[in-house]
Formats: sequence, structure tokens, C-alpha cells
Amino acid sequence: MQDPQKAADLPYTQLPTAKCPAHAPADHPKIPPAKVGILVANLGTPDGTDYWSMRRYLNEFLSDQRVIDYPKWKWQPLLQLIILTKRPFSSGKAYKSIWNEEKNESPLMTITRDQTAKIKAEMAKVYGDNVEVDFCMRYGNPSTKSKVREMINKGCQKILFFPLYPHYAGATSATANDEFFRALMDEKWQPPARTVPAYFEHPMYIEALAASVERAYAAAEKKPELLVVSYHGMPERYLTDGDPYHCQCQKTTRLLKERLGWADTDITTTFQSVFGPEEWLKPYTVKEVARLAEEEGKKNIAVIAPAFSADCIETLEEINEEIRESFEEAGGEDFTYIPCLNDDDAHIAALGQIIQDNLKGWLDVT
Repeated sequence: MQDPQKAADLPYTQLPTAKCPAHAPADHPKIPPAKVGILVANLGTPDGTDYWSMRRYLNEFLSDQRVIDYPKWKWQPLLQLIILTKRPFSSGKAYKSIWNEEKNESPLMTITRDQTAKIKAEMAKVYGDNVEVDFCMRYGNPSTKSKVREMINKGCQKILFFPLYPHYAGATSATANDEFFRALMDEKWQPPARTVPAYFEHPMYIEALAASVERAYAAAEKKPELLVVSYHGMPERYLTDGDPYHCQCQKTTRLLKERLGWADTDITTTFQSVFGPEEWLKPYTVKEVARLAEEEGKKNIAVIAPAFSADCIETLEEINEEIRESFEEAGGEDFTYIPCLNDDDAHIAALGQIIQDNLKGWLDVT
């Protein structure tokens, strides 16, 4: 049996499934059966926790002008000469605390692979052999470029690109789409493409979030006094420049509150992962949880991070370690971290429905 990976690396016309089209001359190039590719994408992960793996990853990530939009002449010397000489050590230590030692990979890689496997199984039920499902990362491996090439080599004549970010932001959804479009630029036969928009208000996504909160509250020894809904932050000026991220986050919190049937005092929105000297969206999660304990006497809180489709360094290390510590040092007692939706069946069902909605006209369910 031929190795599937080797088959994917073959030239388009040499795939085992490639055939000469009906009624075509005998010397016509062989073409594999047409499929629709579904390529899901997440942020990315270093290949290891060592200095050079971390440096390569951080260099790619922090050199992206969608992420850090300072002029290159100003930013790159600072990045290359100062930040990348020190940060790989601290970031490597943080990743090591959550690393999947058994598979020698980050939790984000493990979870994204598991999500993709479940999505693939669901899409096979709906579309049979007419789709090819895979995943890529914006930074690191597997690269977007390699997976686009692989999909085309497998006969995908149309590709649906799905950034796994519920909320749109220039530094997440847009840069993932940028990389996808750059990959298409290198293809001789460029397939038609679609990108999936933000799904922050999709009813099935909100339902999956609410169900995860209800499960966590039911399992807690003490019912949390407050749910802190923590989103990844961004500089405040991005909001004034027109990025809709902040508004979409606020709407997700409102929809979650309404679905749970809660009062405004039961839930609050915060922002985490502040980087650099600028003012970022507020309140900052790490400071707000301490204030809640010190000033409002909240001793028992829960934290959820709806902007992440999979648990990663920002949730497993930052929230469940750093932010937890900030709360407890300020006098907090019970801290419940509610995991991301990951490969939860309700989450996969929501993602599957979003994919079906965006495939209409290309592949329709009868």
C-alpha cells in the first residue's frame, strides 16, 4: 500500500487516483477526482521548548505586522537584538510547564489534531469522499503553504479556509487569511477559495459555551460568585482604527449571559495577554481578578476564555497559573478554570454546521 504522505507529495498528475478525463485525447494529463478541501487553521506552536525552537517560532510570530504593526526599521532591531535573546528562555519555561510529553508537542497541536479528526468524521457522514479535511498553523508547523499544496495535490479544486477564531481580529483571523492567500499565489492551478467569517454569535457556539459553564458550575464544590469571561487583549488603538474584535467579545458575553439566564452581576468581561508599553483593552484580567478579591471580597470565581477554540499557552499557563496566582495572592480562595471547548462534541457539531453553511453552493446537502 502506498504511503498517503508520499502520495500527497506526488505531482498533481501522478496521484494514484488520477485518470485521463472522459473523451479527452490519450495524451491528456491525468486529473484526480475533484474534491472540496476544508482547511482549518489555528495560531501555531513551537516545535519544542528549547531555545532555538522557541526563537524560530517567536521570530515568525512577532515579525508579523498584523501582530506588531510598528515600522520594521524601529521594531526589528529591538526584536532581534533584545527580545529574541531573552524571551525564548521564559517562553520555553512556560511551554514546558504544559507540554504534552507523551506526544512531544504542545497541547494546542494535540487538541487541533483531535478537533480535525472529529470534524473529518462528521464531514464524511455528510459529504462522503467529496471533501478533504486537514489543519494548518499560521506560525510554525504544519505550515499553511504546505497544507494548501497538499490539498491541491489530492485533487481539491475548491478550498474552504476556516480560521478557528470565534471573533475577528486583524492579528488572528486576518493574518491567517493573509497566509492562506499567499499560499494560493504560488499555485499554477489556483483553486477557487472561500474563508469562514467570525462565528462569535452563532447559536450553536453560544449553546456549547453555556453548556460548558453549566457543567463546570454543577461540578464545583462551591458555586462561583462570578464568571470572569477573559478574552485575549489587543492595543486600544486597534479598536479606534476599526477592528471589530472588542465589540464582538462584548456581544459574546451578553449572549452567554442571556442564554444562562443570569443577571449582569453574575458575569464580567476582561482582557488578558498584555504585551508592550501601549494601553490595551481593559480591564486586564490579571489585575481585575486581584481587585475582585481585594475590593469586592469575591473569594470564589470561575474563568472562561471564549476567544480560544483550543486550550493553549494563554489558557493553560497564563490563566490557570499566572492569573490564578494573582487571584489567590489577593485573598481569593476558590478559582475554577473552565476549559476551552476543544474537541467537545457540542463544539464539533457547531463547527460542522458552520462549515456546512459556508459550503452551500459548492456542496449542498440533499
